[in-house]
Amino acid sequence: MLINVHNLVKRYGSLLALDHFDLQVREGEIVGLLGPNGSGKTTAINCILALLKYDKGTVEVFGRPMKPNAYDIKQNIGIVMQNVAVFDELRVDENVDYFCGLYVQDAGMRCKLVEEAIDFVGLGEFRKFYPRKLSGGLLRRLNIACGIAHKPKLLILDEPTVAVDPQSRNSILEGIRELNRQGTTVVYTSHYMEEVEQLCTRIVIMDQGKTLATGTTEELKAMINHEEAISVEIYMLDPDDLVRIRQLPHVTQAHYSNNRLSVHYDGGRHNLLHLLDYLKERDIPFNRVFSEQPTLNDVFLEITGRQLRD
Repeated sequence: MLINVHNLVKRYGSLLALDHFDLQVREGEIVGLLGPNGSGKTTAINCILALLKYDKGTVEVFGRPMKPNAYDIKQNIGIVMQNVAVFDELRVDENVDYFCGLYVQDAGMRCKLVEEAIDFVGLGEFRKFYPRKLSGGLLRRLNIACGIAHKPKLLILDEPTVAVDPQSRNSILEGIRELNRQGTTVVYTSHYMEEVEQLCTRIVIMDQGKTLATGTTEELKAMINHEEAISVEIYMLDPDDLVRIRQLPHVTQAHYSNNRLSVHYDGGRHNLLHLLDYLKERDIPFNRVFSEQPTLNDVFLEITGRQLRD
């Protein structure tokens, strides 16, 4: 087991940030760590990296206990946190060289690794730029280059695509896949369900400092009771109507946001007909109608009772 976290407890005064948290990561995986804001994801990562002291439990990385001074373990780990951490006074190539130099002392080897990292994230034409001249997406790519230049065996990414454009996001995700193909094990946190579903080989859902569920996307979907999901585009829906829709036969959940009504059923027949009849009776105008399979967001809502972006 590349990462083995067992019974981890972390308190901040009276706040219980990690409540007997468990996490296992096998070599070669891309593990998605999902949880709403305040669920304990970043605290868990900092404890795994021995950046935070914890009150109880064990953390092993590469089969050995993780300690603050375990530099031989840490040199095989790359970290890309959600807050960009580069030096404004250094150029792109100088930033990557600095962070690579924390792990690689040989100047010749470091020069080769720096160029490979810059090319890998697509910053070749920007290597002499200062960070303040880069767009948000390019700045995120620089942040990743600084974290991967020493070719870590384990890469931890904490929301690396926050506030980046779609083109940069796609580039970052494809880069992560390629690193994994080259042998890097990845732990990935994100607020974007579609990223996690597309990228991760296994997903861990946590909330209130606990591990609630773990499995592949399909295994997690199989845990919930939804047999049918219907979405309807509605410009405006009264809260009272949402309450009544939740009382229709076989409805397990109904949510309305961003002009879309999503209704989930645990069985029954003619569910779509009953729903459309209700909308017509109430004179509620609607546009497109979709029939959907359960999504990762459905799993998250049922397991935690919360939206991911709480």
